[in-house]
Amino acid sequence: MVDERRVRRMLQRVSEDITYLASRSEEGIPEQLADAERMAALKYVFVTTIEGCLDIAQHVCASEGWGPPSSNAEALRLLGRHEVLPTGLSEVMASAVGFRNVLVHGYVDVDDRLVVSFLERVTDLDAFVRHLSSWLIAQTP
Repeated sequence: MVDERRVRRMLQRVSEDITYLASRSEEGIPEQLADAERMAALKYVFVTTIEGCLDIAQHVCASEGWGPPSSNAEALRLLGRHEVLPTGLSEVMASAVGFRNVLVHGYVDVDDRLVVSFLERVTDLDAFVRHLSSWLIAQTP
């Protein structure tokens, strides 16, 4: 059974991160790229936001007996297969795992313009929170 309080707490934290990212999307790209400290903060918040979504997905998959997923991306795809998320959104979120991996593991030198461009995808993160919140409400007896 899903620990509703835990998931709500995680959703709240992800929502706070999304608010930060959304506020950054309103700033000019040149100003963001010119500020190394701002870029470092942006990268960190992207990591914590996506990690929060992964933690929620892994918890739901484990609690519902849908796993174990073979990867973090698969945990998000499972949410789509079980209609917690729309399939398209689950694929978008699964692709966000790759972005997170680049940021965390430094597989490539991260181009700051790529990071700033991901601000356009904050709405996908927000959609994740909305769908998980709705699903959680539907699960409550």
